Amino acid sequence: MAPWALLRPGVLVRTGHTVLTWGITLVLFLHDTDTLSVPGPTRCPRSDDRLEPLSPLILGPARPFPGIDSQDSEDQLDEGLASRPALWPLAAQVQAPQPQPHSPPLASPALRQWEEQGELLVPLTFLLLVLGSLLLYLAVSLMDPGYVNVLPQPQQPLRARHCRECRRCVRRYDHHCPWMENCVGERNHPVFVAYLALQLVVLLWGLYLAWSGLRFFRPWGLWLRSSGLLFATFLLLSLFSLVASLLLASHLYLVASNTTTWEFISSHRIAYLRQRPGNPFDRGLTRNLAHFFCGWPSGSWETLWAEDEEGSSQDV
Repeated sequence: MAPWALLRPGVLVRTGHTVLTWGITLVLFLHDTDTLSVPGPTRCPRSDDRLEPLSPLILGPARPFPGIDSQDSEDQLDEGLASRPALWPLAAQVQAPQPQPHSPPLASPALRQWEEQGELLVPLTFLLLVLGSLLLYLAVSLMDPGYVNVLPQPQQPLRARHCRECRRCVRRYDHHCPWMENCVGERNHPVFVAYLALQLVVLLWGLYLAWSGLRFFRPWGLWLRSSGLLFATFLLLSLFSLVASLLLASHLYLVASNTTTWEFISSHRIAYLRQRPGNPFDRGLTRNLAHFFCGWPSGSWETLWAEDEEGSSQDV
C-alpha cells in the first residue's frame, strides 16, 4: 500500500474519530483538579488569641528604671503593656497569622473518585460502552452498505440510488454520512441506528461525569488553568449529545414509517413516490420495525410496491 493511501479522507476521518473518542475518555478518567491551591484570606485575630512575647527588635532591650532592680523592672514593663491599649494594634499586627493556602472547592470527575475508592465496576462498564460504540462506528464505516452489482442487473432496483461520493449504487439508499465516510443503506442502516443509540448513552454519561468534576471559583485565571480542559470537554460532549439526539430521533421516525432520508426529503423528485399520495412501503409500526431490524417479513421492495399499486387500483 502506498504511503499516500493513509491520507485518504476515510482513513483520516476514522482516525480522527478514534483519537477524539479515546482523548475524551482519558480526560474523564485522569483529570484531577484537587492538587491546586489558592491563597486564602487572612484571619483576623480574636480577643482570646494568646499573644507571644514581642520581639526585642520592636520594643528594644528592657532597661531597668533607676532605683528599681531588674526583676521589678520586668514586672512593671509587663503591667505597662497590659494597661496601654495603644500597643494592641502593634501587637495584633505582629501576632497576626500569615495567610495559609487553602484548597478551593474543586472535585475530580466521578470516574476518578470511583477508581480511588476501588469501585471498578462502573468505570469498566463505561469503558466497555465506549469500546462498543467505537466498534459499531467502525462496522458502519467499513461494511458494505448494500452496493448494487450492475453486471447481472443493469436496471437500478427500486429504492436504490447512485451515490456521487462513493460512485456506486446503494440499495435502499438513506444518505451518505461524511462522519462515517460511507453510505448508509440497506445492509448497514440497522447497525447505524444501534450505533446512534449506544453513542447517545455514552455521550450523556460522559456529560454527567464531566459536570461532576466542575467547580466554579475565583480567580478565573486559576480556574481556567485547573478546569479549562474539563470544561471544554463538557461543551464538546454537549454539542455531540445534541447532534446524536436529533439524529436518533429522526431515524427512529423514518424507521417507524419505513422510509429513508432521501425519500423523505426528495419525494417530489422520485418517480415511484411522485405518483402516490402516501408511502407505498408503510406496513404499520410493528411490521416496519420487524422488517428493519430482523428482515421479517422478507420480500423485495418491488413486490411491496406492486401490492400497494394493486390495492390502490382496487380502491379506485
